[in-house]
Amino acid sequence: MTTESGYFTESTSAQVVAARNAKAQDARLQQVMEVITRKLHEAVKEIEPTEEEWFRAIMFLTDTGHMCTDWRQEFILLSDVLGVSMLVDAINNRKPSGASESTVLGPFHVADAPELPMGSDICLDRKGDPMLVHGRILDTEGHPIAGAKIDVWQANDEGFYDVQQKGLQPDFNLRGVFRTGPDGRYHFRGVKPRFYPIPDDGPVGKLLAALGRHPFRPAHLHFIIEAEGHARLVTHIFDPDDPYIHSDAVFGVKESLMADFRPVSDPDALAAAGFSGPYYDTEFDFVLVRA
Repeated sequence: MTTESGYFTESTSAQVVAARNAKAQDARLQQVMEVITRKLHEAVKEIEPTEEEWFRAIMFLTDTGHMCTDWRQEFILLSDVLGVSMLVDAINNRKPSGASESTVLGPFHVADAPELPMGSDICLDRKGDPMLVHGRILDTEGHPIAGAKIDVWQANDEGFYDVQQKGLQPDFNLRGVFRTGPDGRYHFRGVKPRFYPIPDDGPVGKLLAALGRHPFRPAHLHFIIEAEGHARLVTHIFDPDDPYIHSDAVFGVKESLMADFRPVSDPDALAAAGFSGPYYDTEFDFVLVRA
């Protein structure tokens, strides 16, 4: 038996722990644990928590784990509100200038949403203010991308997704999959989205309240866009006039992802678009990068 890097002391704590992992079979795991251990020990030395405070931190993590179920991941929520989810997304989705930026997937995506004819209305219960969403899927040289798969989903006008209101909303309400033609254009109908709170009835919600932070996300629509030969894009478009646009609880807003939700009431415009009453018009182009 050896002490590898000496005995544990306050000044040598991180080095001693890291040295104990020298025989790790996975070099990446060893690297990750060395950095995490070093940074965690640095934080503890800077904060100098009391034993009571450290136990409270352990109980917070314990409560966070107890809140996790098959349909709710409280640790992802914690990662979101600390900005870590968006930081990981940014690191893994660095894009050249002009390409559409990504943002977090969110917990409410459904993998088997129906594929619909272009122009379909994804609002099955006809509730909310009608909205036309349209634009183009382009490459970084401005060329249209044919056959791009567009998976879109959104909350309703009360801020709820269909999976949150089983029995109240129809299955696959405000969800749909579309494919572009040769011109790369897309269009579909939905409803004007509304801001909504992330789940705040657990330990993460209590933490936000203790920090004086609200739990709201600004109004947005989700997109996953895939095309052969191009990198997959997971993103949103946001309403720039939303009251929470500058304080998204999960830091998902990017300036380049703000769209104009333009109200339309002119009779000729309504007739041309096939609406019987006022609606919102939202145009947004997405630019994909080569894989």
